[in-house]
Amino acid sequence: MFDQFVQLLVNGLITGSILALTGVGATLVFGIQRIANFAHGDYMTVGAYVAFVVNVAFHQNLIVAAFCGMVAVAVFAVIAHYSLFRPLRGRGFVAISIISFGLSLLIRNLIFLFGGSAVRQYAVSQSAVYVIGFVRLSPGQAVAIAVALVVAPLTAWFLARTRVGKRMRAVADNRDLAAVAGIDIERIAVYVWIFAGALAGLGGVMLGLEQGTFDPNLGVDPLFLIFTTVVLGGIGSAYGALFAGFALGLAMELSTWQALAGGLGSQYKPVLAFVVLIVILLYRPQGLFGRARVL
Repeated sequence: MFDQFVQLLVNGLITGSILALTGVGATLVFGIQRIANFAHGDYMTVGAYVAFVVNVAFHQNLIVAAFCGMVAVAVFAVIAHYSLFRPLRGRGFVAISIISFGLSLLIRNLIFLFGGSAVRQYAVSQSAVYVIGFVRLSPGQAVAIAVALVVAPLTAWFLARTRVGKRMRAVADNRDLAAVAGIDIERIAVYVWIFAGALAGLGGVMLGLEQGTFDPNLGVDPLFLIFTTVVLGGIGSAYGALFAGFALGLAMELSTWQALAGGLGSQYKPVLAFVVLIVILLYRPQGLFGRARVL
């Protein structure tokens, strides 16, 4: 039983790191731009496919491929900001949310059109297994957890120590007060789209590595979990999203531990996330680290 617990703990850290990193970007976009970006999951898919092309077609290593995926999604997010979300800013929260949902469908169908529906995989062995104590990892999972161990602390450091990171948190916490304090809201909006896009691109690469294979629907399933992370941590709270992402990932994986009355079936892990979301909305709608907000 203990070896299964350790394996699930590592799996939970991998899942949690993906949710945490993508959730940080989504919550800052909502906190600063007041946009529930339903295309965020498809941003992950764009990053995964760009990295795939760089890794497989151009024979570059995964570090270069992941960096290219991050840059591509960051650039795409800024283009979408200037061409779509900013011009339509005054149309209201619901209208912008529907527009973002339309953008997600457009992205997904363009990938199907130009990339096909074939299942893709990065240039890593899918049959090799690394055994470290009780833990068994595929090469993709090993890369994903190595990335998480580096990027998650860097993200926390960026938000806590850098001038841009502090200003992002200030604007997300109180937009009006930040403007009075002299922070350029429009510039910070561009920075947050770059930041959120880059993390979404990296999250897509990590998810593709963790799963082993992926297709144009890669970002569909994680979208609900990302927004659960945002709500659980507190809308606009970057640190809350980091904590909630890891907590949710661990909870979902550890819920299948057989020592817990046989464990929950793996197909019911999203149901557990849905139950957590309902409980949070009922008893603490502002999230664990957030404040009550008026949209």
